[in-house]
Amino acid sequence: MKAMLLTRPGAALECVERPSPRPGPGEIRLKVLACAVCRTDLHVIDGELPHPKLPLVLGHEIVGRVLEVGAGVTRFRVGDRVGVPWLGGACGHCRYCRRGQENLCESAVFTGYTRDGGFAEETLADARFCFPIPERYGDAEATPLLCAGLIGWRTYAKAGANPERVGIYGFGAAAHLIAQVAIHQGKRIYAFTRPGDVAAQEFARRLGACWAGGSDELPPEPLDAALIFAPVGELVPQALRATDKGGTVVCGGIHMSDIPSFPYRWLWEERTLTSVANLTRADGEAFMQLAAEVPLHPAVTCYPLTAANEAIADLRAGRVNGAAVLIP
Repeated sequence: MKAMLLTRPGAALECVERPSPRPGPGEIRLKVLACAVCRTDLHVIDGELPHPKLPLVLGHEIVGRVLEVGAGVTRFRVGDRVGVPWLGGACGHCRYCRRGQENLCESAVFTGYTRDGGFAEETLADARFCFPIPERYGDAEATPLLCAGLIGWRTYAKAGANPERVGIYGFGAAAHLIAQVAIHQGKRIYAFTRPGDVAAQEFARRLGACWAGGSDELPPEPLDAALIFAPVGELVPQALRATDKGGTVVCGGIHMSDIPSFPYRWLWEERTLTSVANLTRADGEAFMQLAAEVPLHPAVTCYPLTAANEAIADLRAGRVNGAAVLIP
């Protein structure tokens, strides 16, 4: 089978031939139908996330068809279409797992980071951490649901009690999905893009944002919550300035540049600053149920598997609205 391999941080991915993997107990072997490219993949490539498995097959937004099941697997059968997310496994017995925070498990493994992912024709996954895909979505359009959607959902869920005015900083894959959810729920969405990125601002307005502008601007009214998906620490004080008393700023990325100092008065008046780490299976189940009910329209740009480096470059340069998706 073909796979796109990262051999060292900073290197381009190499197209290699590998034998088909064999599932162990509890695992399923998947034919990869589509796999999205996530900004987290860029952080792994750039060495900003330390100690990846090397050599490594990246990719953690995988839609695949079950080819083979390992011993003890009863949840899925050969032929089922399933999704594989970032959280690839957790121990189930540490203090975090016991209190429902498996996303913080000290022994967690991560798809496309500490175990091989979906930039390949086939992959393995722990069946317990996979999800059925709602039938309304095609293979490519379902891929961003598995990280952009899930992390967007967890970030939105931490935004406080029923926020009416929601700002979204960094209008990429996660933002364009959770904006659709929030608008469906009657929220007012304020989209913040790179200054001067008129195309992204128009994209946000087409999705239903009531306002779109540069991340260096303040919105026309104070926000109840601000969700930050861009990995730029300078956006934290800017979002706090834009947030009303009692509001919440949520950092939704796995990596962010350093946050500069800011006056305490921007945090005062019971504003909350918090972050999101990974996801739980409960997040996945809740979001997939929501995605089956709400007609989301993921924006995707498809590339052949062997053009993974081109897709990565386009994502890095901001040339992709929505998600870049590799099709083996």
